[in-house]
Amino acid sequence: MNATEQATRAPGRHLVVPRVLTFLTRTNGAGMQEVLLLKGAPSKRLWANKYNGLGGHVEATEDVYTAARREVKEEAGLDVAALMLRGVVTIDTGFDEHGRRPGVLMFVFTGEAPAQPALPAREGTPEWVPVAALAEYPLVDDLYALLPRTLNGAFFYGHYSPQADGTLHYSFTPAG
Repeated sequence: MNATEQATRAPGRHLVVPRVLTFLTRTNGAGMQEVLLLKGAPSKRLWANKYNGLGGHVEATEDVYTAARREVKEEAGLDVAALMLRGVVTIDTGFDEHGRRPGVLMFVFTGEAPAQPALPAREGTPEWVPVAALAEYPLVDDLYALLPRTLNGAFFYGHYSPQADGTLHYSFTPAG
């Protein structure tokens, strides 16, 4: 099959941007599970001073796994040996001003943190957050629903749909 046969030109179909989101975990010296989150820099346009996973866009020259490892390196200075795909989320952003329906296809990964320390980046500061205390942190809105599903180890599918007030509604389906 050639590249032109892959086109999606039908009205109403998604044209998606692939993104990755990764959550590294570790057990601290007190035996508590922690997850590495990135506290957004105060100057960020999106999620300033809020906590999110490590991630971003997939470059045209890479697969999603390579992109996830690259983003972890860029945002925390960490080389991860292995990641596990935990979920796939379709994000419907509604119609744009040109009548197109762009969206996001997000691939959610987990992995064990290497022994090396996480380093700050332009996007923000990596911080280890106790999993038991996640509700006490200012997380990016979807993480309150997404993160527990991701950390439980079961694969899931998600769909975010736009609401009239501009927010997104989150729904999840377990695989299987």
